[in-house]
Amino acid sequence: MFTRVVTIGIMFALLSVGARAETELRVGWCARTISAAAAPYAIAQKMGWFAERGLKVIVTPLPGSTDCVKEVATGNLLFSIPSIEPLAIIHPQGVKAKIFYTAYQSFGYGIAVPDASPIKNFADLKGKIIGVTSMDSAGVVVARAQLAVAGLNPATDARIVAAGEGAATASLLRSNQIDALSQFDTQYAMVENAGQKLRMLPLGTMARFPGNGFLALETTLRTRRADAVALARGFAMGEIFTMANPEAAIRILYEVYPQTKPIGKDEATAVADDTKVLRARMAHWDLASGGVTSWGESNVANFDSYIDFLVQWKIVPQKVPASELVTNELIGEINASFDRKKIEAQAKAWKQ
Repeated sequence: MFTRVVTIGIMFALLSVGARAETELRVGWCARTISAAAAPYAIAQKMGWFAERGLKVIVTPLPGSTDCVKEVATGNLLFSIPSIEPLAIIHPQGVKAKIFYTAYQSFGYGIAVPDASPIKNFADLKGKIIGVTSMDSAGVVVARAQLAVAGLNPATDARIVAAGEGAATASLLRSNQIDALSQFDTQYAMVENAGQKLRMLPLGTMARFPGNGFLALETTLRTRRADAVALARGFAMGEIFTMANPEAAIRILYEVYPQTKPIGKDEATAVADDTKVLRARMAHWDLASGGVTSWGESNVANFDSYIDFLVQWKIVPQKVPASELVTNELIGEINASFDRKKIEAQAKAWKQ
């Protein structure tokens, strides 16, 4: 009996040590609502991939990429996952931060209109109202850039307004309160799930530009390198699992983040709708779409081209070399610490 009590005591002591060793890490999510695109976080938490590296990751919603960059720049958050535009804008002010893991290899933003809209190209946006998820979203930057490319004045030839997300956005389109959207892949899938069919205007040269990635101050990458690697590693493993079994990923998402499960839908419909949202994002996880071979690798040439584009159309005030905004320093370490085939097998074998 004494031996058993001692053994149980030791077990509780070890569990207590493990609990103390787990570090809470708040990571900026650059939208007000956690959506199906957060599946990699949920999977990494469910499978224990964050915990085995001593992390408890807390996804923290923010209005958009601008806030995601600001929160990291001011030290309120160590990590977030914004697009590059706000970083390029704020960098000349002395903000030393870098994207160390490109999560979305191709461009997820773009301009969409209702399927029956007479708008056929960007020039047709003159005098129109364009809805973004929030005024802090990178959709504002994208809209202004596309208006400039079409020869319009972004400040006067169209109006950009906050239109919210998902069903709220769909309602504004149906009631003709807005004419077009400058949002992103998963939001467009959510709008269509809400019953509003959309048509994308052709992106042109923007299609090859990179999307969002994990951002941290350079000092954080030096002092919290292990946490940066663990965060990106877990996310990469979650991406791999999701791509191998999207439906399982959605069911795990509902378990880890119950607030993401739609209300008023039966289980099958909810899973089908959110799998559609997830597939919209998965297309941008594909490594080939960014011309890279490792998870999280940044194609510096693609980033340079995008920054040149933003400078050309006066969205970013001055040229900033991509090498000052992104780094591949951690990519080898991140990719060396998991087995892709093993994760894919786990995903395919997963049962509710």
